[in-house]
Amino acid sequence: MPDQNAIQKKLIDELGLSNLSQDKQEQLLIKMTEVVLKRIFVETMEKLSHDDQEAYNQLIENKATPEEMEKFLAEKIQNYDEMVKKIVEDFKEEMKKQ
Repeated sequence: MPDQNAIQKKLIDELGLSNLSQDKQEQLLIKMTEVVLKRIFVETMEKLSHDDQEAYNQLIENKATPEEMEKFLAEKIQNYDEMVKKIVEDFKEEMKKQ
């Protein structure tokens, strides 16, 4: 996955938020990140089978690392990385229209 700071900087630039104070930028980024993560989670759960959802929950309970979670999802969902990128791009386009 790309560097989170680079993604955030790109979002700030693309959405024209660079004129806002650092505090406001951080608040908006937190809210936007929450929305994007929820969308990724919902789509991920829709694509996983019932057994894979249980396995995913087991990973969470076992406190799997983010890398282990990503690997699991990439193995279970065809084109997982592309799915995530599309969700992020769609979100950015929505924000640009507002």
